[in-house]
Amino acid sequence: MRVTGSERKNRGMKASYLIILTILVVATEAMSSFKIAGSFSDPGMRHDQKTVAESEGKGFAVLELFTSEGCSSCPPADKVLAKLQRESEGKAVYLLAYHVDYWDRLGWKDAYSSADFSNRQVQYGHWLNVSSIYTPQVVVNGKLQFTGSDEQAIHQAISEQLAETPSATLKIHLVTSGEQLRFDCQASHLTGNNHLLIAVIQKAAQTKVERGENAGLLLTHVQIVRKLQSVQLNASGNGMVEMPLPKGFNNKSWEVLGLVQDQHNGEILAAAKANLNDDTK
Repeated sequence: MRVTGSERKNRGMKASYLIILTILVVATEAMSSFKIAGSFSDPGMRHDQKTVAESEGKGFAVLELFTSEGCSSCPPADKVLAKLQRESEGKAVYLLAYHVDYWDRLGWKDAYSSADFSNRQVQYGHWLNVSSIYTPQVVVNGKLQFTGSDEQAIHQAISEQLAETPSATLKIHLVTSGEQLRFDCQASHLTGNNHLLIAVIQKAAQTKVERGENAGLLLTHVQIVRKLQSVQLNASGNGMVEMPLPKGFNNKSWEVLGLVQDQHNGEILAAAKANLNDDTK
């Protein structure tokens, strides 16, 4: 059978078309595979993390310890807090250690200290009608205060607060994206002027103190507040906080705690902890 020049040309064009189509299909599948690998398999990529937590409407205890590496009376209180950290696993007991800065001028600067934490302690002095602030001091649910090393009094206060039924509830939605943290909350059954407080907490650290009252000691710290930020809740109980994540933040050795606090008397009305999973960093 004779094939004319025109037919040969048409067959050649059809063959070229099929080759080009095949190349396009293969290329598209390859690009698709690359995108999937980049989105889900690349261990170097950072993903958004979303966490939802809420208070259960049951009794809780928030312990805020004011401490300092420059204070010789503080290590025993730090040890009590470390013991409570072990004992309270899985319970509605939330621990925060604020390193104040007013000891820094007395020979040793505490690397975790902040004037913001000293100011918070001063505010508690007004709320609780305490004539002077001191370290180590612990405040429970914003309404009771003790010496931070008084283990018996602290245990009793925890038991009493866990037995109470809180009037307010709190639901939080946490998103970490890149180096930023966004915290949305919905609180209910509130009255008066209330603030949402977000505490970013490092669970443990050690410091070799070289000067001051604790010179030569290797101090172990737990539940160190590294960032604290607050915002006033609106009339519906909604609030949102955005902040940069502290250097070194990771899911395993840090936690994020949300508190609702009455600004008239300092009482903490609700608390919820965001349990981070292993996808943060």
